[in-house]
Amino acid sequence: MKITILGGGAMATACAVLLSEQPDHSVTIWARNAEYAAQMARDHENQRLLPGIPIPECVQITSDIQAAVDGADLIVVSIPTAFLREALTEYRNVLSGGQPIVSVIKGIENETLLRPSEIISEVLGTDRVVVLAGPSHAEEIARRKPASVVAAASDAELANLVQQTFSTDRFRVYTNTDVVGVELGGALKNVLAIAVGICDGLGYGDNAKSALMTRGLVEMNRFGTAFGAEPTTMFGLAGIGDLITTCVSGFSRNRHVGKELGRGRKLAEILAEMTAVAEGVRTTRSVYGLAKKHDVDMPITREVYAVLFEDKDPEAATDSLMARPPRDEGE
Repeated sequence: MKITILGGGAMATACAVLLSEQPDHSVTIWARNAEYAAQMARDHENQRLLPGIPIPECVQITSDIQAAVDGADLIVVSIPTAFLREALTEYRNVLSGGQPIVSVIKGIENETLLRPSEIISEVLGTDRVVVLAGPSHAEEIARRKPASVVAAASDAELANLVQQTFSTDRFRVYTNTDVVGVELGGALKNVLAIAVGICDGLGYGDNAKSALMTRGLVEMNRFGTAFGAEPTTMFGLAGIGDLITTCVSGFSRNRHVGKELGRGRKLAEILAEMTAVAEGVRTTRSVYGLAKKHDVDMPITREVYAVLFEDKDPEAATDSLMARPPRDEGE
């Protein structure tokens, strides 16, 4: 099987390392920036985002999209949501080959409020899209540390294909037909990781953090079911599993953003010094917009939005959450 990975980020690199473990896989990374692609091809290392982790010599790396896609049996898309539509539109003629497409992207487009799989389907005119999500930091996947994720597709046979393709002795893949729930879980957990990071930055401790994660999971489920997700999905790997990892890990870019905000720094300053995209920042805007439009109660998301985009003091945002009227936990 020839597999082409679109994107030169940490997750794209980790997927290449993972997929190249199987001897019958031919793996190619396509990176849009020619200089960046040349550096990775020369050193077989993503020095900027995954330093110290070798990319196997068998992995091809190129900035030539035609060469990367020619003969591909499967395409993995690992382009941040903010740049996804532009990239797919530019190379639509090359990418419209009918191959199954795997999205490892987590976010919601600001302008259209569409999920990554919806953008892929819309731009490329295909319904052969599988969402691969769950607790899976690239830094650990590339180092062959055990992980479990879920492959979601409306076509169970397609989900099974991705399950077989990605599975190794250190990477366990489950299947699911709830594409909406799996994809929304991957987006929403980044918003809540910012909230937990703010909590850490303010020094509020474990009790507050546990409460945020627990009530955050309630928000994830409330939002997901409002848009057609299965209620059980948020209690699986793409929901609570990914939420836990993103909220507690030192690798979490979104938690880092929140932590620095809690320490009193400004968002623009934090983002300017980061080498990778913190998807949760833009996703917060999308989730807040969708929740407001469809009247979904999202108090934690609302306060994260206020801190990010209305310059609300993080401590004041905490006070707003704590001062909400008492209610029954089951509501």
